Amino acid sequence: MSLSSSLGLGLHATLGALRESRSGLSARPFETVELATWIGHVDGVDDVILPAHLRHFNCRNNRLAWLALQQDGLMEAFSAARARHGAGRIGVFLGTSTSGILETEQAFRRRDEAGNLSPDFNYRETHNTYSIADFVRHVFDLAGPALVVSTACSSSAKVFGNAQRMIAAGLIDAAIVGGVDSLCLTTLYGFHSLQLLSTEPCKPYDATRNGLSIGEAAAFILLERGDVHAAENDDVLLLGVGESADAHHMSAPHPEGLGARIAMRTALQCAGLQAGDIDYINLHGTATPSNDAAEAQAVAAEFGMRTPCSSTKGATGHTLGAAGGAEAIISALCLRHGLIPGGLNITQRDPALHVNYQLGNVATPLRHVLSNSFGFGGTNCSLVFGRRGEH
Repeated sequence: MSLSSSLGLGLHATLGALRESRSGLSARPFETVELATWIGHVDGVDDVILPAHLRHFNCRNNRLAWLALQQDGLMEAFSAARARHGAGRIGVFLGTSTSGILETEQAFRRRDEAGNLSPDFNYRETHNTYSIADFVRHVFDLAGPALVVSTACSSSAKVFGNAQRMIAAGLIDAAIVGGVDSLCLTTLYGFHSLQLLSTEPCKPYDATRNGLSIGEAAAFILLERGDVHAAENDDVLLLGVGESADAHHMSAPHPEGLGARIAMRTALQCAGLQAGDIDYINLHGTATPSNDAAEAQAVAAEFGMRTPCSSTKGATGHTLGAAGGAEAIISALCLRHGLIPGGLNITQRDPALHVNYQLGNVATPLRHVLSNSFGFGGTNCSLVFGRRGEH
């Protein structure tokens, strides 16, 4: 697995930032955006040059993906998996929300006098939502099933369910899962128009939280059947997937977190665990008033005040379609290294949110971690991870 975000490129940079309680958010400008906000920008994306045979996929989203694929030995690991299982037995299931929409935004600026888009604009391999999965398939010359999930902020959590079901059905032996979402004007101005964008670094679960900070990230994970590499006790296991759709509102969560509760409870049932078996919850925690309040109600109802929890979006920003994959990797790092990361940017924990929210890092062995990702329209997903040695 590997994660590239505003915290840095790869697992070493990510773990280092978490241990140092360091945020990757900054007030730097992006493109032509004129908003007073903080973003989670990944350095080096604009300098990426795709190989000649992949040049037709050129867009910020796929350049970010290519940059991430160079980290932590992913190229070698995914190529080895292809050799082990065969090109037709590896699936590609990735999440994104806006894909390469920045290419379309820029193409509209280059319209001719008649309003026609530039002939060099290539929608199919850039803006098209499927582009990121198609790109990864071409990088590794894969021929198995491939799809992109675009359910807003739960996108790259739900892909774990797609992979799990296809492996269980015997259709594939392994899958590349995760998600990629990159900065663009649509999300920045869109969340601003919804009055959900913070003018300061986002502060999940703070009493004065006032909105989210948009980030970008690329997360890639190789999932294989549980009997593969069984001797490697450092493996992290996907134990449970829980999905729900409460359809309460287009952009607001159910006020009592109904869909979130169903997703968490289903993930626990899938894993064969009880609430008391979870040692840490990586919250969705976007830092909007209604989202944090709804999630806190759901967590309190299922876990009470016992289970330590925090949101890592104060570090990475909200990476939207990549958030589920990014936070799955962060959860895996927490399991491997015995770390509960404290939430960042908080000045006053909201006393109305009755959960065991951690303000500082805690070093302790972890057996099971639950990660929440809840998207617009009530598309919810919770994932449970554990260590092989515990099962």
